[in-house]
Amino acid sequence: MQNIRRKILTWDELKEIRAQLKREGRRVVLTNGCFDIIHPGHIRYLQQARDLGDALIVALNSDESVRALKGQQRPIFTQDERAEIMAALSFVGYVTIFLQDTPRDLIATLLPDLLVKGGDWSPENIVGREEIEAVGGRVLSLPFVEGSSTTDVIERILQRYLSGYQRE
Repeated sequence: MQNIRRKILTWDELKEIRAQLKREGRRVVLTNGCFDIIHPGHIRYLQQARDLGDALIVALNSDESVRALKGQQRPIFTQDERAEIMAALSFVGYVTIFLQDTPRDLIATLLPDLLVKGGDWSPENIVGREEIEAVGGRVLSLPFVEGSSTTDVIERILQRYLSGYQRE
């Protein structure tokens, strides 16, 4: 558990680590999102993102930000729970939480080599693109896994439980 918690960092801690990785010539990939209920689409996407570099940073929307984006019934898991779950994934190097509406300030602070989002985002609409491209970094949109979203998972659970599904 202690090793997992060491992966959840403040922006200042990440800034120092990013500087060290840059000095070592290591390629840093950053992605961001709510990551409320982790599902196979998230796992595939995050593994692909990690494979593009040497270290993967995942920036999580705060609970307030998730509610603003997804509605008052979300998130299902708190930001601390989501950070712990994300940090437990072996291919995730570091996790942080951003309180702002978008991760633009964090992206401008860290300036990763590669900024990645899922296929539901076109590169020209990815927040932080201008900052990354201005310093020679790349912005990518990875393929979306159809039928694999948190909303789909919630709908599947509701359908099963509301249609008389009985627990064994």
